[in-house]
Amino acid sequence: MKVVCLSLAMLALAGVARAEIGIISPEAAQELIQSADPAQRPVVLDTRGGYKDYFRGHLPTAHHLNFDTLRGTDHGVPVQYLPDDLTRALLTRAGVDRNRTHLIYATGESLPNDEILSASMVAYVLEKFGVEDIRIVDGGLPGWKKSGLPVTQEYFGNPAGTLPEEMRPEIALTIEDVLERKGKPGVVLVDARPHNEYLGDDEIWLRKGHIPGAISFHWARLMEEDNTHKFRPFEQVKADLAAAGLTPDKEIHVYCGTSREGSLLRFYLRHVAKYPNVRLYEGSWKEYVSLKQHPAERTENKAQ
Repeated sequence: MKVVCLSLAMLALAGVARAEIGIISPEAAQELIQSADPAQRPVVLDTRGGYKDYFRGHLPTAHHLNFDTLRGTDHGVPVQYLPDDLTRALLTRAGVDRNRTHLIYATGESLPNDEILSASMVAYVLEKFGVEDIRIVDGGLPGWKKSGLPVTQEYFGNPAGTLPEEMRPEIALTIEDVLERKGKPGVVLVDARPHNEYLGDDEIWLRKGHIPGAISFHWARLMEEDNTHKFRPFEQVKADLAAAGLTPDKEIHVYCGTSREGSLLRFYLRHVAKYPNVRLYEGSWKEYVSLKQHPAERTENKAQ
């Protein structure tokens, strides 16, 4: 009886150990997709915004979840995250499930391709809704093809999933959180947009510049130049992060234009570099610029 109980305990622990948030190679992802046990096969989510891209070819068993269906205009501010009840319905419909592994991917080339941001944004939303087993496929669809793995045009729809009962709202920041914490010892506010946007040299934004006190670290510095869906090893970027003041002892608050770029920087710091305290300001610059009672600045800041 003791042996049986011990074996069951070990299996339970092994199951817990398998659940993680991080990146996975195309080859390891393929092994999961081809698992002999259907219950062990992952939920595969193609997060690209272009539905015709999905039609042209996708990973086997991939369900198309256009990342932008999770956002909409709220009080005049575009691409804000939807209310939780709507998001919950969309994730459930896409098959997101508390007991499954989730493989997320898009495509990648050299800049200006930024499809990886759709994958990191969806990964962030799943994490906030309590999902604990999430892997971004390293290299995305180009990496998959480069490994000689099969692509299909067959549609695939997941059965409805069951989300975790508990969410993780603590990984998100509101504007009130940002204003209350910024400038305090050990807190770093970082803008993940391209440097020209940080400085206000753009034709995009209603107001120019960045949140006062924020430093700049462009998300693409963490990715390979020829494939922005492939993550650079932490040892290659560790010095750059430290030089910017992004170290694991800090409380790091990330934002960008609409939260996609910030979701990538947060994903890397939290789940690749394993920094313990990294949060995302969901409203990001597109919300901040609409709150004209709060100032913007265009001068460069360096972490203290």
